[in-house]
Amino acid sequence: MKTHKVVVCVAASVVALSFLTVGCDREVSKSTSTSVSRDGTVKSQEKIVTQSSDGTVTKTLESKTTEPNNQ
Repeated sequence: MKTHKVVVCVAASVVALSFLTVGCDREVSKSTSTSVSRDGTVKSQEKIVTQSSDGTVTKTLESKTTEPNNQ
């Protein structure tokens, strides 16, 4: 019976450790730039670099252009 408790404790520790080591993506850097042109058009750009738990680096670039409402 004592061996059974030890095996259960070891198995629970292994499962808990695997959840801790998987983790989430870590944000390495983030930059945002915005510019407005003469006609009122707003251009925004966001760059995000993330690193996953296995070391893979992902770069994301998001651009958005908003034109003014000329009535």
